[in-house]
Amino acid sequence: MSTQYWEEELETMSREKLQELQLQRLKKTINIAANAPYYKEVFNKHGITADSIQSLDDIRKVPFTTKSDMRAHYPFGLVAGDMSNDGVRIHSSSGTTGNPTVIVHSQHDLDSWANLVARCLYAVGIRKTDVFQNSSGYGMFTGGLGFQYGAERLGCLTVPAAAGNSKRQIKFINDFKTTALHAIPSYAIRLAEVFQEEGLDPKGTTLKTLVIGAEPHTDEQRRKIEKMLGVKAYNSFGMTEMNGPGVAFECQEQNGMHFWEDCYLVEIIDPETGEPVPEGEIGELVLTTLDREMMPLIRYRTRDLTRILPGKCPCGRTHIRIDRIKGRSDDMFIIKGVNIFPMQVEKILVQFPELGSNYLITLETVNNQDEMIVEVELSDLSTDNYIELEKIRKDITRQLKDEILVTPKVKLVKKGSLPQSEGKAVRVKDLRDNK
Repeated sequence: MSTQYWEEELETMSREKLQELQLQRLKKTINIAANAPYYKEVFNKHGITADSIQSLDDIRKVPFTTKSDMRAHYPFGLVAGDMSNDGVRIHSSSGTTGNPTVIVHSQHDLDSWANLVARCLYAVGIRKTDVFQNSSGYGMFTGGLGFQYGAERLGCLTVPAAAGNSKRQIKFINDFKTTALHAIPSYAIRLAEVFQEEGLDPKGTTLKTLVIGAEPHTDEQRRKIEKMLGVKAYNSFGMTEMNGPGVAFECQEQNGMHFWEDCYLVEIIDPETGEPVPEGEIGELVLTTLDREMMPLIRYRTRDLTRILPGKCPCGRTHIRIDRIKGRSDDMFIIKGVNIFPMQVEKILVQFPELGSNYLITLETVNNQDEMIVEVELSDLSTDNYIELEKIRKDITRQLKDEILVTPKVKLVKKGSLPQSEGKAVRVKDLRDNK
């Protein structure tokens, strides 16, 4: 395998050639997907075969695949390959509400993914001479192994530091002369603060490149991180269902994320109607894998809102660029890199007879860190004994942490003190600086 990750022929292919390659790969993907129990049923119902796809627009004959389809066919209903012979790794999203979404990879899929991540890192100027430190969680979460294999593929010296333990991260940065770091934006800011608390100048290190992603952030927040750490910070997009990191990435121009169209077919739709929106308009991102053999996904509704950026990128890459993610078309929110649905919070709260049904989740930025505050009304049955209430509050906090993997601040409030809404209850108030 080549260790040269400026894959010039693929990355600068003419649009016409790129679309020819996409069509050829789409037909192959449809053929493979037809072996999955879920897609076999969908294709039969809608009369879809590889032959019925004569142009890229024909993908619209295939119904969307959603997260709930994946959960309903958990764990392996969307697997098309031969798992006993070719399956080599399973990843899953955090089991948010009910079953997690599971992705099974073959060796081909892992090689393709590592290659894409290496391509991304190369695009932001990282080379095999760099020391790459990854502060992402390892395990079922894709940010750990995804960046690990990509950086190794590029030939970097890798430091799989994993998440947390800021003092140790800083020790590694200083001792191993780390030049490139992957971190979620809020953690990058936290790291800069710990440098200062330790009496160290974050700009005095060898760090020069930072890769950020996994939680929504503004360009102002990116500039703030760059200033605090003395680095160039590059935005990235990825999701477990599409492998993980390495789906779309900025280049050194920092003007939108190049979407690797040789491996993904991108649609932007109106979330209400499901119809395509005019180019340049904001809509929901819908993705089809084009180079996955074990478990291809077709027309997967990501719920992420973004737009395709017009014009060409000065870097010479011809693959479309998308804008930073603007938000969600459902009620999910992201805090500290974790995807959370209000329903998960509700599921825990309803188990406590002392609580009423009205609650409010507030997201705030406190000392540059995202905080999640859950206010919940007490019921008529509740006690006014402070010690008992404190015990309930701690119990709720513990159970919520187990469910959502983030520790919220829980406040118990009097019945009737939270705003009542006429229509759909407003459950989440996002007051974060990075909105």
